[in-house]
Amino acid sequence: MIYWQLFISFFKIGLFGFGGGYAMLSLIQNEVVEVHEWVSASEFADIVAISQMTPGPIAINSATYIGYTATQSVWGSVIATIAVSLPSVIIMLIIFCRFFLKFRDNKYVGYVMSGLKPAVIGLIAATVIMLVNASTFIDYKSIILFGLAFLAAFRLKTNPILLIVLAGVAGYVLY
Repeated sequence: MIYWQLFISFFKIGLFGFGGGYAMLSLIQNEVVEVHEWVSASEFADIVAISQMTPGPIAINSATYIGYTATQSVWGSVIATIAVSLPSVIIMLIIFCRFFLKFRDNKYVGYVMSGLKPAVIGLIAATVIMLVNASTFIDYKSIILFGLAFLAAFRLKTNPILLIVLAGVAGYVLY
């Protein structure tokens, strides 16, 4: 039964999660923390952090991890990963490959694509707010580190790899 619930939940997330992995995180959080209670809010924040560090798309990494956590088996990981990916594969095969190339210059298709942009921004903002609320480790040191990293990245154009290494060193020293 849990495998079927896992499949349906992640299939819905994959189907309605426009805008990529970060936009999907609020949908994933709602399903796995609020609806099914497979993980707690703090566990979900940890899952997001781990999913960001591992190679691959964050939504797929999260689905894999949550699938294993919810079922305590590799099959849960496999089912959740396939379920979150399957809608994209179906949509690409049926709609985009067949119709989008034919209608890409249609003004109504352009309106739909333009309308999706604010929704994606809202989903990403909801994810940020959710992660901030679920985090117990945000303090003045974290805010200062964020501000310095933001200035270094956008003002000074510092290499992102160097920023990651420096943030890791700062986190180790401060915490």
